Amino acid sequence: MEAAAKRFFASPYFAVVGASQDKSKFGYKILAWYHTHALDVIPVNPVKPTISFPSKTYNTVSSPSSLPDPPATALSFLTPPSVTRKVLAEAKSAGVKSVWLQPGSFDEDGMRFAKDNFENAIGGFDAGTSGGEGWCVLVDGESALEAAGKPIQRQKL
Repeated sequence: MEAAAKRFFASPYFAVVGASQDKSKFGYKILAWYHTHALDVIPVNPVKPTISFPSKTYNTVSSPSSLPDPPATALSFLTPPSVTRKVLAEAKSAGVKSVWLQPGSFDEDGMRFAKDNFENAIGGFDAGTSGGEGWCVLVDGESALEAAGKPIQRQKL
């Protein structure tokens, strides 16, 4: 799983499926993590056209197939398992190669689908995570960024 997380952050672009404007939701917190780490990120939200932070407003896309370059974009999922499974199928069709299923975003079938259909799939409780909830960008992201050879950068939210 550590090697998969490293490959995930080797991607040039990132997207957050289930991105939210609600500060109390992990869809906001994970998107904010990518933003504050100065990574090229796009929020995926089929309902909300923009998501704003104090320093930047992001235009959203409605689905993985709407991303500018799906094969070069790694996706983090923060959707309920039933939604995740549907979006994973679309992401596969769009050519996405790398996915990170955040805690709570998958069930056993969803994780199996991700591991069977993507070059790179992160999630669950496989060895290497620092957190008790399973592999999560908020907990494991910086070490995976460093392993991928990307500098840790910071910018204001």
